Amino acid sequence: MSDISGVKALVFDVFGTVVDWRTSLIADFTKWGEQRGIRADWTALVDGWRAVYAASMDEVRKHPERGYVILDVLHRRSLEKLVAQHSITGLNDADLHYLTMGWHRLHPWPDSVAGLTRLKQKFIISPLSNGNVALLTEMAKFASLPWDLIMSAELFEHYKPDPKAYLGAARLLCLSPGQVMMVAAHNHDLKAAQNFGLKTAFVARPTEYGPLQKRDFEAEGDWDIVVGDFGGIADRLGC
Repeated sequence: MSDISGVKALVFDVFGTVVDWRTSLIADFTKWGEQRGIRADWTALVDGWRAVYAASMDEVRKHPERGYVILDVLHRRSLEKLVAQHSITGLNDADLHYLTMGWHRLHPWPDSVAGLTRLKQKFIISPLSNGNVALLTEMAKFASLPWDLIMSAELFEHYKPDPKAYLGAARLLCLSPGQVMMVAAHNHDLKAAQNFGLKTAFVARPTEYGPLQKRDFEAEGDWDIVVGDFGGIADRLGC
């Protein structure tokens, strides 16, 4: 068993770990589409949108000379292509903006707020997400997420899994990497964090991708904590 007694702060992946992006977006867009009289396969759009998430960030990584681009902008660019691919018509600029801002209106998993509230009593808690600062701040307001501060890849102008994101978070908190625990439902995120010296906690979210889920059903690495919900992390850390 690894020593986690020195942990002072917990940083969280957000999409899929803290919030249920898929169910939230499908429900939001379905209701909105009915009100606007716009018919579309919103499930296919949402799944397609998430499927190009990593590739959209890769474009930023591969072309640093173009400058950093926040996730809201990448989401909008991807959406415009997907709307055309799915032959969704009748959308104006305001409609596209509403859909893009759907990522700001995501609902938490049932255990998220209570678990974070428990952990906040003893530890600094913050997102460490590829979402931009405005996105994460508005999401926190919408979903009542009790963060102590907002940390985003935008602050470091490097998307995870770049080391600058993980090590930058520790630096901003004036902590060593070993005093920071990365919490995620994604094994690849934890592997990167572990490689850079952070402690790790895996939380299973086996329904994140619905029927399309292909991985992350269980822990696939030697993580410091492996649990089924945030309450389990609080139990392990004595909160």
